Amino acid sequence: MKVTVSRKAHFNAAHRLYRKDWSDEKNNSVFGKCSNPHFHGHNYELIVHVTGNIDPETGYVMDMKNLKNLIKLEVEDKLDHKNLNQEVPEFYNKIPTAENIVVFIFNALRPNLNSEHQLSITLYETPRNFVSYSG
Repeated sequence: MKVTVSRKAHFNAAHRLYRKDWSDEKNNSVFGKCSNPHFHGHNYELIVHVTGNIDPETGYVMDMKNLKNLIKLEVEDKLDHKNLNQEVPEFYNKIPTAENIVVFIFNALRPNLNSEHQLSITLYETPRNFVSYSG
């Protein structure tokens, strides 16, 4: 019997959507105000979903304390109150769109989970704009 457990988390981060090889005009045309050279920020909301069988000994799919600690270590500590373009090496040469951030989060968490568990990430950039990734 598969059950999904979920944990919410959040982090605040600044970013700029732009390509270094494009002119300011082209960046502005494609990314609009998100290409502001002085950056802009979001209060990201994150939901991590882990699906698996219930362990008959513990009654858990996964210990939520472990999931909480994993999210803090692999996501919040790396992204919270950071300029993603300038302080997170994975985004030095990759545009930190919500799509790329959700894949980064998935790839940071996946190796730390039981290989039999399924992982899905939902990342809210704003209350109305969100992305999901399941690998």
